[in-house]
Amino acid sequence: TGSGQQSVTGVEASDDANSYWRIRGKSDSSCQRGTPVKCGQAIRLTHVNTGKNLHTHHFPSPLSNNQEVSAFGDDGEGDDLDFWMVQCSGTYWEREDAVRFRHVGTEVFLSITGEQYGHPIRGQREVHGMPAANHHNYWKAMEGVFIKPSLDPAKHDEL
Repeated sequence: TGSGQQSVTGVEASDDANSYWRIRGKSDSSCQRGTPVKCGQAIRLTHVNTGKNLHTHHFPSPLSNNQEVSAFGDDGEGDDLDFWMVQCSGTYWEREDAVRFRHVGTEVFLSITGEQYGHPIRGQREVHGMPAANHHNYWKAMEGVFIKPSLDPAKHDEL
């Protein structure tokens, strides 16, 4: 049901290799590698294994009838419905902080509640968009790699 796009699900295990997402800027030029993510900044989340972006649109989700969240696009290229605003308490998203992601186009919060799929993805939970902020839409980075910023090519420390 829904859009027919790839489903996005959640699992309890934080070390599941299929749960890794790459954080990208609204455009590649606006997000230099290793630059801190500002609270209030619009980002794209690209699934590492498939290259699809976290996406939502006005389709009902299959289990909870909230707003469907899907994986869309190819090799990190999608459309304007791939942008999420990071909501956090400080100036920057700190790795230890729980944050919310609010969809720029539809204003729903990325959420996960208790609805679980049966066959063929038994035990995985539905990820969906909810219209109001609540305890179901806090997210925390559990694993990850920080990549140092690129060196400024205009500056050299060698002769």
